[in-house]
Amino acid sequence: MLFVTQRISIPLAEIQLDAVRSSGAGGQNVNKTSTAVQLRFDIAASSLPEDVKARLLALSDQRITGDGVVVLRAQEERSQERNRQAALARLSQLVRSVAVPPRKRKATRPTLGSKRRRLEQKKQRSAIKASRRRTSGWDGG
Repeated sequence: MLFVTQRISIPLAEIQLDAVRSSGAGGQNVNKTSTAVQLRFDIAASSLPEDVKARLLALSDQRITGDGVVVLRAQEERSQERNRQAALARLSQLVRSVAVPPRKRKATRPTLGSKRRRLEQKKQRSAIKASRRRTSGWDGG
């Protein structure tokens, strides 16, 4: 069981973990051991609450495919177990980021003081620009 928050947990049966070969530097060890871990998690088929699923699917995250599958790859560590833990931690962090619904925006009105300050700044700016205009007696050279 992967515990995300106090009320949200993901059974490990819903998470597919595959060991794959790491890319990059690492000498001969990289060519013979599969230390990188690729995690796949189908959002729609999961046991997550419906509101969390909807917010997760609404994310514009490149780690979520068009089919609604989260694909994470962990290869920073030299051990497969540590990469597995890192991938699970990233999934947990991703779900935790959408676990709390966003607050509704409360409509507010500008204060009287802010309106007056805005109009005063407009008057000052207008006066600056008016002073740059040509005068009638100026001949240009």
